[in-house]
Amino acid sequence: MAKITFLGAGSTVFVKNVLGDVMLTEALQGFELALFDIDGGRLRESEQLLLNMKESLGSSCVIKAYTDRKEALRGAKYVVNAIQVGGYDPCTITDFEIPKKYGLRQTIADTVGIGGIFRNLRTIPVVLDFAADIQEVCPDALFLNYTNPMAVLTNVLISQGGLQAVGLCHSVQVCVPGLFDHLGIDTAGVKTKIAGINHMAWLLEATKDGVDLYPEIKRRAAEKQAEKHHDMVRYELMLKFGYYVTESSEHNAEYHPYFIKRNYPELIERFNIPLDEYPRRCIEQIKGWEERRDSMLANKKIEHTRSREYASHIMEAIETNNPYKIGGNVMNTGLITNLPKEACVEVPCLVDRSGVTPTYVGDLPPQLAALNRTNINTQLLTIEAAKTLKREHIYHAALLDPHTSAELSMDDIVSLCDELIEAHGSWLPTYR
Repeated sequence: MAKITFLGAGSTVFVKNVLGDVMLTEALQGFELALFDIDGGRLRESEQLLLNMKESLGSSCVIKAYTDRKEALRGAKYVVNAIQVGGYDPCTITDFEIPKKYGLRQTIADTVGIGGIFRNLRTIPVVLDFAADIQEVCPDALFLNYTNPMAVLTNVLISQGGLQAVGLCHSVQVCVPGLFDHLGIDTAGVKTKIAGINHMAWLLEATKDGVDLYPEIKRRAAEKQAEKHHDMVRYELMLKFGYYVTESSEHNAEYHPYFIKRNYPELIERFNIPLDEYPRRCIEQIKGWEERRDSMLANKKIEHTRSREYASHIMEAIETNNPYKIGGNVMNTGLITNLPKEACVEVPCLVDRSGVTPTYVGDLPPQLAALNRTNINTQLLTIEAAKTLKREHIYHAALLDPHTSAELSMDDIVSLCDELIEAHGSWLPTYR
């Protein structure tokens, strides 16, 4: 029996979306859906939810929860990863509260920035353990990574873990529909091209019947900036640098040195930046799940419609050889020619029976490549820190991070890193 293994299966709502999609896909019927999580209680909740869905959807997939990770992986054809090492409490709280003491504020802290660096440092050893297990018990499996920080973890899984892996993020799928809806532009018949790095990929082209839509996009975006709205940072970046970026304004506010600044507090108000947004979301999600958990788990007729997630479509394309296009995170094997070859990039990919095949992009506009490289610098130095266990490379990653370096002195950045290393304790390996 072919197997799909889900690591981090305690993420019950996400499990519902991804594996619910699988149960609705004809080509994936009969697969074993193997669930693994270190939280036994959450694992059982996800198992019960999927058993309810299997009955209500009439799926022939087999649901099985495992407490042994290697056994969950054994013989898997596909592995889906959605873990969060350290969770909200204590690690996310630490990532936000200690930098605040230094006057460094964040919004999401899951990609780059000081929070993204430390999320990487505690997650890289775990995903490399996954890779070692996979090499032993299912070496041909395709690893579908949904865990952030996406670019660094996917890079490590491929370059150090030796896996067939692709990183999957929602931002490419929702970029154009969200932008066009907000600006009142019809998406019918529109052709687009998106490429860059995860959370900072660019809408390079948007045309309809051969006509470039960017002049109209920018005209309407400039008008929108006269009043407060949810996407002010991205519109400002587009109006200054010429192109729209895939990931949300709350994310991009902390990827650049321009928006969250102690000496210019009016920028927070001007660009409608939600500081501490991710901890707020965590609290709301925890409360929301507690309020609806019992009713969801007791619902024997739970409904599901296929979601926007790429995972089931990738598996279906491989099983049926019917091609499917995704935006995927892969190593830069000459795909974007003015970004480093050591980087993980986000580019259009074709999926069919031969697997995930990335497409050639060429040079990005020089200003976009330059912005990408500011984040790639921190990503690659974070990987170097994790590989060598040298504390100095953690400092280097933080010293070169655009937002952190714009706010703090070099001495304060080193002190902040030392304090975060101590606070994370056993969540990190020992750095010398």
